[in-house]
Amino acid sequence: MTYKIADNILSPLGETTQQNYDAVKAGRSALERYDHRWALPEPVTASLFSEEQEKRFTVNGLSRFQSMVVTSIRQALSQTSLDVSQPNVVLILSTTKADVALLEKSASFLSPSDSGQCIAQKVGFTTQPIVVCNACISGLSALILATRLLEDGQYDYAVVCGADSQSRFIVSGFQSLKALSTEPCRPFDMERIGLNLGEAAATMILSRHAEHGTTWTIGQGVMRNDASHISNPVKNGEGSYRALTVALGDTRPEELAFVSAHGTATIFNDQMESVAIERAGLSSVSVNGYKGYYGHTMGAAGVLETILSMVAVDDRTVIGTRGFEESGVSGKIRLTANHQTTDKKAFVKMLSGFGGCNAALLCNKGTVLLLHHDGDDVTKEPSLCYTHQVRITPDSAEVDGRSLAIEGTGKDLLKALYHHYVGDYPKFYKMDGLSRLGFIASELLLQADGKERFVACNDRAVIFFNHSSSVSADRKYLESINDPENFFPSPSVFVYTLPNIVTGEIAIRNHYYGETSFYILPEHSEQQMDSILRASCLDPATKSIVTGWLDYEDDYHYIAEIKLMNIEHSNK
Repeated sequence: MTYKIADNILSPLGETTQQNYDAVKAGRSALERYDHRWALPEPVTASLFSEEQEKRFTVNGLSRFQSMVVTSIRQALSQTSLDVSQPNVVLILSTTKADVALLEKSASFLSPSDSGQCIAQKVGFTTQPIVVCNACISGLSALILATRLLEDGQYDYAVVCGADSQSRFIVSGFQSLKALSTEPCRPFDMERIGLNLGEAAATMILSRHAEHGTTWTIGQGVMRNDASHISNPVKNGEGSYRALTVALGDTRPEELAFVSAHGTATIFNDQMESVAIERAGLSSVSVNGYKGYYGHTMGAAGVLETILSMVAVDDRTVIGTRGFEESGVSGKIRLTANHQTTDKKAFVKMLSGFGGCNAALLCNKGTVLLLHHDGDDVTKEPSLCYTHQVRITPDSAEVDGRSLAIEGTGKDLLKALYHHYVGDYPKFYKMDGLSRLGFIASELLLQADGKERFVACNDRAVIFFNHSSSVSADRKYLESINDPENFFPSPSVFVYTLPNIVTGEIAIRNHYYGETSFYILPEHSEQQMDSILRASCLDPATKSIVTGWLDYEDDYHYIAEIKLMNIEHSNK
């Protein structure tokens, strides 16, 4: 188990956790309508920092995004005596687009990992930071990774910060998807028409040791894929349902104060969540959402909304869902716009995102929680075995060290590999370069494995790493919005500006319902990758992982080095 020892929320509603909670409890919303913001042709309703707030959190020498993160982390650290320069402390940053706004202004690219290193150096960390880039579930993914690393004994403390800063790049992309509402959003409501965006930085500091005054423990965290579609939630809520049921373990519905839902106020997300919650047997539990106060804060959402839920339970309160009036979902769930009282000490936080990813996390106040193992509570020591490997560069392809005789270089090599070894999956041509690379590499890997394919698989994860995130797709999308005279944001390109989409493509192709995750690292480090993979094995449902380094800078600069890893759980 892990313990929360400090936290902070930096948002347009306040600069401390208490300020934020007081604002939310008072019914305040940071959502405002902005006309012609970022020179966009459509109005935007969003939760954005004011100029006065920006002046207060700006850190000399850092970008706006980096300043938000550093300010939030420092505020959380001020509540502790933690020395972050020690080797037993790790920084985990969750974000979807980090400093992408800088790419809009300059051709030079700053990877989310580069931003993470700037932040780590400014605050004083000496260990290498880990950036979690897992679409909208990034915040929960980061908390889950932190808990695993601590439980595995690799670190004693984890500083987890979730953050995103809004920009022309992000807002125009969501507009192209027709996902935004120009009015304040209405989660789960009959009249909901779309989401609002928001920006924030939220920090939670976790310890593997109980400390004086600690009351909150982080329980079982789970990630599961829908294996259905990269941008539309599956109607039966399969991935979310699977994540919820495993995260709950033996916890009974009557023990929960509430379910903190994603609640984006889009037609399909809210409907899917309601079905998943009902399927998980939680129809009797109160459900709430915070997007009516903050908008969708993307990489910050999982951390921010978990912290806010903890403070609400401390205050014996279930926060009402702002904007909700009449249920517009078919799943039988308990919703209200009004605050309610509670004496329960636990809640479950859930999120879903592009790439078919879903996450759920159980949090409990004042009670020790154990990981739920397969039938017992005995700690397992995983045995890891790599069986097959694939390496692809712009001018070569190898399977288990054997070169493939394929003509072509750069992007043409990937097309040639597709025609020769696959040929039956036309969606390949809709993918961005990173997804094409990962798709082809995984096809070669799984063909080498020779096992039966395309049947539902619950115990295989897909976990990739790189340094450049989705920079190739980012640059392509920018081409569609840079010219005011030819402004045509492409939804089909925008959806691929998340690196984890490749994990979703592989899950869909192979019907994988296990965990899918993407991490951005400072460099190609086998040691750091193995550290994360070893921690990921704490999910006892995972029996094998398609994993490795997958980086695509452009059509002629890329590399895939991926392996199939089998896991055996044996008692220590």
